[in-house]
Amino acid sequence: MSDLKALNEAVIKGDIQTALMLTQNAMDAGKKAHEVLDQGLIAAMDQVGDKFAKGEMFVPQMLRSAKTMQECVKLIKPQFQEGDFKSKGKVVIGTVKGDLHDIGKNLVSMMMEGAGFTMTDLGVDVSADTFLQKVQEVEPDILAMSALLSTTMPGMRETIETLRKAGIKDKVMVMIGGAPVTANFASEIKADAYAPDAGSAVIEAKKVLGIS
Repeated sequence: MSDLKALNEAVIKGDIQTALMLTQNAMDAGKKAHEVLDQGLIAAMDQVGDKFAKGEMFVPQMLRSAKTMQECVKLIKPQFQEGDFKSKGKVVIGTVKGDLHDIGKNLVSMMMEGAGFTMTDLGVDVSADTFLQKVQEVEPDILAMSALLSTTMPGMRETIETLRKAGIKDKVMVMIGGAPVTANFASEIKADAYAPDAGSAVIEAKKVLGIS
């Protein structure tokens, strides 16, 4: 079995120590950082997302895989050459104002980072104005908002309206999700995408940006 195939399996299993060893072995053997990232790490997280979507993997396992991937990325990051890493897109993510839940949001952020997106995480209790300021600053491809309470869902509508009033709603794709959030609500508030879970978030993000 090749080092990258073995690395792929270690990430899926969430075996951090083995994955780190295999990542180092691959680099020592002369593999390019982008090869290790694309073929060993991102490919593994694509499979993790697929398994989660099919019910073959659950949240604790997915978190472990995402953590494994992150640790391996830390190891190879110093090896990236200029232009070596091509981000799939920039994403600003946060939980809306009044909502302090972050587990789901963190999982989406980890999965999207694992899929090759550049993430800016604003944390929890994020106001519409804060989302607006960060979108203006970062100019992301996607703004992802999470709500775990039905009482905080109106913050999503407010944020979209704030973006519209600032004249930048058409410059960023808005994706929403969270336990009480539905596809109908997303349509109602004119969000561009809805994701019921972390695995779906990656799929939807790629879909709205037209990438594979």
